[in-house]
Amino acid sequence: MGGVLSHRVKVMGRELQVRSPASPQKVFEIEQFVNARLAEVPSSASGGDTLAVVSLALLNLAGDFLALAEEHDRLSQEYHDRLIRLLNRLDGGNP
Repeated sequence: MGGVLSHRVKVMGRELQVRSPASPQKVFEIEQFVNARLAEVPSSASGGDTLAVVSLALLNLAGDFLALAEEHDRLSQEYHDRLIRLLNRLDGGNP
């Protein structure tokens, strides 16, 4: 298993040096994802303010993350409940 690597990425036209244990391909995928999400923020909503663009993109990402986390929790509970029902059936208990 590899250690932390140094990577060069470009976000909003600015080159950054980042350190990550991720592969160069994964860092590239993340870079592309971040730039795509930043591009989704309408320039008219930000007034050209870089901090506003980044803030709006972060808020959008946070909303998506929380929705996915809620869905994950719901599905985890659903799978847990199904597993308990199946185990009860195998044990001869109530379905």
